[in-house]
Amino acid sequence: MSQTATDTTIDTPDDLVRATDTPADFRGLVIDAPRDERVAFIRRTYAHLVGAVMVFVALEAAIQATPGVEGLVSTMVRTPLSWIGVLIGFVVVGRVVDLIARSAVSLGTQYLALTIYVLAEAILFVPLIYVARLFEERLDVSILLPAAVGTLVIFGVLTIVVLTTRKDFSFLGAGLRVAGLGAVGLIVVYLIYGRDLGLLFTLAMVLFASLYVLYYTSNVMHHYRTDQHVVASLALFASLALLFWYILRLALYVYSRGR
Repeated sequence: MSQTATDTTIDTPDDLVRATDTPADFRGLVIDAPRDERVAFIRRTYAHLVGAVMVFVALEAAIQATPGVEGLVSTMVRTPLSWIGVLIGFVVVGRVVDLIARSAVSLGTQYLALTIYVLAEAILFVPLIYVARLFEERLDVSILLPAAVGTLVIFGVLTIVVLTTRKDFSFLGAGLRVAGLGAVGLIVVYLIYGRDLGLLFTLAMVLFASLYVLYYTSNVMHHYRTDQHVVASLALFASLALLFWYILRLALYVYSRGR
């Protein structure tokens, strides 16, 4: 019979596994963590994701209900260059926030990064949500709710795929970055010339966003530490927002062509 430094009795190999399998201060990668640590991390991460979505919805509702929101929308999309400036600003903010969040040690800094990113997304969505509301009022149809439900269904299915298979989709990263740069380039060119990218581009971007959900969810499980649940929720929120953006654009495109 032997004893550990904490006086845990070890009589069999199974006792040794139990004694070393669940350290209370485990701070390694999620994929290598004991089952209880992984479950706790997933619960914390998705609880924060739900909280971020709720804050986003509340902020967006408040902005849309603000008198003079039409002026904000007009300022953001008045000219192609103004909208390009908004998009570039959002990309820069997103990258800076992501870098801050990933390098942050304190939870306070991580929460600040998440808050800034949710606020930036709420502002970016103002014109798109505004147009969707106009469509709903003029056509007497529901667009926002079906788009939101469709987004959550796709996001949920892809999340289940990652969590059940435990497959590492990090190999998608390089391709997604190249495709993302190409998409941004196309958007800028078409905005400058006042052209519509059309249905095929929107469908391609829905697929692109879906692959990003796989990529980020896999990254969270394979390349994040168990104490990075706030940063993980930020990454998942970013992929969820991107997916919602293009599903909502797809819905608007279908209604605009069908009426």
